[in-house]
Amino acid sequence: MVNIEIRAGRADDLTRLHPIIERAYRGEEARVGWTHEADLLDGQRTDLPTLQAIVADRAMKLLIAFDEDAPIGCVQVSDHGGGTAYLGLLCIEPRLQAAGLGRQLIAAAEGHARDAFGAVRIEMTVIENRAELIGYYERRGYARTGERRDFPIAVEPPLFMAVLAKPL
Repeated sequence: MVNIEIRAGRADDLTRLHPIIERAYRGEEARVGWTHEADLLDGQRTDLPTLQAIVADRAMKLLIAFDEDAPIGCVQVSDHGGGTAYLGLLCIEPRLQAAGLGRQLIAAAEGHARDAFGAVRIEMTVIENRAELIGYYERRGYARTGERRDFPIAVEPPLFMAVLAKPL
């Protein structure tokens, strides 16, 4: 990873990015990295129409990290209004995790939230029993708000999301 570039995603990037998202979150390949959900969830994490909708929405930005011309990770930042932005869909190619790229993508998302959306606060949700991942975000200045949200899809056993936030 020598020539890392982070830029706004375009529709023509998505077919190459989508498999990376899936590998980072779910399935056996995800287990190469440490941030996966493979022990908790299976099935698809997202789909191309959802990614296309993110790219097309002016209140959202999908930032993609490239090594040379190859996508290797991404993060989504959304304007929730009232000075609050939301950070989500952070992922890195599993074999490249733990090399500092997550920090770079988080910083890019926070900068975009502040500069483009005028946000003064950014929040995220993390599956609450992912203590190691929550600790990672806490080391980057995020703190638990005490709020707990339902997981966006019904699963058994049920999962819940811890809300973390950081002032910008």
